[in-house]
Amino acid sequence: MNDIIRTKLKELPTDSGVYQMKDEGGAIIYVGKAKNLKNRVRSYFNASPKAEKVLAMVAKVADFDYIITRTEEEALVLENTLIKLHKPFYNILLKDDKLYPFLRIDTQEDYPRVEIIRRLKHDNARYFGPYMVGISAAEMLRLIHSAFPIRDCRLNMNKIPKSHRPCLNAHIGRCLAPCGGGVTREEYHAVIREVISFLKGNDKTIRENLERKMREASEAMQYEQAMRYRDALASLDKMIRRQIAALPKDYNIDVFGVASGGDGMAVATVIVRGGKMVGAEKFAIRDAGLDLADTLSSFINRYYDAGVVAEEVVSAVELPDAEALSRLLSDKKGEKVLVSTPKAGVRKQLADIAMNNAVEYLSRSTAELSRKERLTTGACRQLAEILSLDSPLERIECYDISHISGTDKVSSMVVFTGGEKDAKMYRTFRIKTVEGNNDFACMKETLSRRFARLAEGTDASFGSRPDLLVIDGGIGQVKYAMEAMTEAGESIPMIGLAEREEIIVLPSGEEIVLPKSSFALRLLMRIRDEAHRFAITFHRKLRAKRSVKSLLLDIEGMGEKRVTLLHKAFGSLEAIADASVDDIAAVKGIPRPLAESIAAFFRERKAKK
Repeated sequence: MNDIIRTKLKELPTDSGVYQMKDEGGAIIYVGKAKNLKNRVRSYFNASPKAEKVLAMVAKVADFDYIITRTEEEALVLENTLIKLHKPFYNILLKDDKLYPFLRIDTQEDYPRVEIIRRLKHDNARYFGPYMVGISAAEMLRLIHSAFPIRDCRLNMNKIPKSHRPCLNAHIGRCLAPCGGGVTREEYHAVIREVISFLKGNDKTIRENLERKMREASEAMQYEQAMRYRDALASLDKMIRRQIAALPKDYNIDVFGVASGGDGMAVATVIVRGGKMVGAEKFAIRDAGLDLADTLSSFINRYYDAGVVAEEVVSAVELPDAEALSRLLSDKKGEKVLVSTPKAGVRKQLADIAMNNAVEYLSRSTAELSRKERLTTGACRQLAEILSLDSPLERIECYDISHISGTDKVSSMVVFTGGEKDAKMYRTFRIKTVEGNNDFACMKETLSRRFARLAEGTDASFGSRPDLLVIDGGIGQVKYAMEAMTEAGESIPMIGLAEREEIIVLPSGEEIVLPKSSFALRLLMRIRDEAHRFAITFHRKLRAKRSVKSLLLDIEGMGEKRVTLLHKAFGSLEAIADASVDDIAAVKGIPRPLAESIAAFFRERKAKK
C-alpha cells in the first residue's frame, strides 16, 4: 500500500457509491459498488485473508477513485455503466448480445404473427422465452401453428394488392386468412390471446384443439395430417412433463447460484417459464469482489442488460442490496420484479439446483479459465514485458497485404482486445495509389490512411488508439509503416512478425526470437494468421465481383447496375449460370427478354466447354 492510498483511505466517506481501482498506468482495473464506501474500500487493504483473485488485483492497485451516489440503486446502475465503459480486467464482463431464441408477438398490429427472434427490442411487443433445452422455440412455433389458425406469412397487411388470393393454409383451415378479409381484427386477436395464454402455461386449449383436429383428420381419412397432429400432441406432452408441480402455470422465474474457489468463479441459472423448467446456463467468470453476494448482485444486473427480465428473481445467496436490485429490475421490466432468497419450498429446491450446477461447473471450468487466461490476457502481459512496454496491451492491431501480381490490391486490419478476436472492429482497405507489385508501398498507404482516420475519430474502430501495431512482414514492411506513422506525427509501439521463422522484428532492425512454446509468440501468430485470412477473404470477394462484372457486361443490355442486382440476388457467377430464365427474371430490374439473353449466354458457354 502506497502513501496515496493511505491518505485516501482516511478521507473515505460512509455514503453509498462506486469505487474504481487503478494500476500504475492509471488504467481502471476494477469497479465496485458499496453501501458504505469507507468500510468496503478499506476491506481490500486490511490484513484479513482474501481470495487469490482479490489478492492479485490488490497487488496491482496504485490508486483509487470513488463516486458518491444517493442510493444503492444508483450505485448499481453506475457500476454497470462504468464496467461496460472501461471493461476492467478484474470485473465480470458479459456480452450484451445473448442470442437465445425468443418468441415475439406484436399485439399492436391488426393481425400479428408469432416469430422467432434472437435480438430483443424495446418496441412494446410481447416476448416469451428464452428457449434453451427440452422444447425449442421452433418446436413451440410448430405447436402453435398446428393448433391455432394464425398467419405465418410476412405479408404487409396494410399493402395487400387487389389481385391477392389467400394461400393454401387458408384453404386447409390452418389460417383465418386476414389477407383475404376472412376474419375481423377482434376475432383474430381473440385467437392471439389464446396463443399468449398457452405461452404463459395454459395447456388446456391447445390440447383440445390438437385432439379435435386429429380426430377430424382421421375421420376424413387424412391419415398423414392426423399423424402430424399426433406428433404435435407428443411434443406437448414432453413439454408438460417439464412442469414444476408446486408452481403456478403462469410463473416466470430466473434462479441464480454462484460458487467460488481459488481464482475461479462460476454462476449457474435455472430458467422457468410458464411454470416449466425450459433451460439452464452456466458462466465461468472473473471478478475481484470481496464476497459472493456482491458478485452475484452485479452479475444479475449485467445479465438483464439484453434480456427479458423474469417476474421473479431467486438468488441462492442472500443479497444485501436485494431491494435496490428489485427496484432496478422493476424499472427495466416496467412492472414489479421480486428478488428473493428462499429458505424452503420449491424455490429453495430450484436454488439448490442452481448452486449445485455452479459448483459442478466451477470444478470443470477452473482449468479451462486458467488456460484461456494464459493464452489471452496472460500472453498480452508477457508480450508487454518482452517489448519493455509499461502499458497493458489491451488493443492490438495487425495489418496484412493481399493481391495477385499487383492486381486487386487490398489490406486488412484485425483487432484483438484483451488477447481475443474483436471481429466487429476489423476493417479493410482497397489500395488506391500504389502502382504494380509493391508490398512496402501498400503497407505505407494502409497505415497512412489508418492514422488519418485515427485523427478524425469518427469510426468506432479507427477512432480507438491501439497499444501495439503488428505488421505482417519483415524490416522492409516495418520501415515503410514507420514512415507513415512519423509523417502522421503519431508514436505507437510497432513490431513486425516475419512469417518464415516467426521472428519478431523491431523498427530498429533488432530481432527477437521466442521459443515456439511462448504464449506471447502464439498470440502474435494467431493475430497474424487472422489478418492474413481476413485480407485473402476480402481479396477473393473483389476478384469474384470483378470477374462477374467483366463477363456479364459482354451481354447486350447489361450495365453496372444490373450486374450488381444479379450479384446480390445470386451471390456468384456459378449461381447465375445455373439459374433458370424464371429465376433471373424474378430479380427486380431484370426484364424477361434480358433474362432469356443471360440464360442463352451461359448455355452457349457451357456448350463450348
